Amino acid sequence: MPLIAAATGKTPARRPVWFMRQAGRSLPEYRAIRVDRGMLESCFDAELVCEITMQPVRRHDTDAAILFSDIVVPLKAAGVDLDIVPGTGPVIASPIRTAADVAALPRLEPEAVGAVTAAIGLLLKELPPTVSLIGFAGAPFTLASYLIEGGPSRTYENTKRIMLGDPDLWHTLMGRLADLTIAFLQAQIDAGVDAVQLFDSWAGTLSEAAYEAFVAPHSSRVMAEIEKYGVPRIHFGVGTGEILNAMTRVGTDVIGVDWRTPLDLAAQRVGRDVAIQGNLDPTALLAGREVVRGELSRIVAEGERAIAAGTPGHIVNLGHGVLPNTEADAVTHAVELVHSL
Repeated sequence: MPLIAAATGKTPARRPVWFMRQAGRSLPEYRAIRVDRGMLESCFDAELVCEITMQPVRRHDTDAAILFSDIVVPLKAAGVDLDIVPGTGPVIASPIRTAADVAALPRLEPEAVGAVTAAIGLLLKELPPTVSLIGFAGAPFTLASYLIEGGPSRTYENTKRIMLGDPDLWHTLMGRLADLTIAFLQAQIDAGVDAVQLFDSWAGTLSEAAYEAFVAPHSSRVMAEIEKYGVPRIHFGVGTGEILNAMTRVGTDVIGVDWRTPLDLAAQRVGRDVAIQGNLDPTALLAGREVVRGELSRIVAEGERAIAAGTPGHIVNLGHGVLPNTEADAVTHAVELVHSL
């Protein structure tokens, strides 16, 4: 498997590439199969999860499939009252703001994500032997931000108010969410995924000092619990160029880099101890083939310079997810380019 080889310091048979949100709205077959099916309903239908996860592998020839799911799926499975609202994202019915709210937060039992693990079993029968299956979960900080804010936020003011003003409550909540994240990742690994990615999507809103004090201990516990399974661990967040080193120190095998930081600089910042993943700007896929060729050529060159300087490997990806209005053919062309460069 090229992705596993690159993640573990071996030489891949070809340069591995996959894209975050590759299974989703950019594919006409996805839009067709999701007609009249809600996002959360889809995430708990094993056969539908399998089909949607397979769609970009069939169309684009990516080197990995990422399980079709959402970071709030384990919260929903545990019993949190939430929905994914089209055009908005996850919306929490009763945001968590008090100690009583935290105490009432339900725990995740493995059987509650049985549809997810069943989907993994179906995928293992369908995926080509060279294609890795990536499981994933939201990191405790990103889950906490959704639970506290009640949905997406630009300022994270309620989250940071509790984090800074009531650290005891904060760490209690983060501990509960670390438990949930560990349980969800363990269920996916036990079902057979080849690698896992921890999405700390909103960690880039924090200073390095705040990250170290309020987030790193809990993400470290997640990564430490997963390490014993021996599958590669990928860690990713948006706008995290200034905290990449701190995110790497929590324990990971691959660090994801968004488009703001050159890959060779990112590799230098993290000490060349881990493989790098990234980092095409998703909007480049909207700008035409010549732009994509130029950007991917630069990114591949940065990755090669990093490897020459001692970085274990490079997995090509976007610096965030595929945008919904991206033409499917643009993604296919990008994958072909990566494999040909």
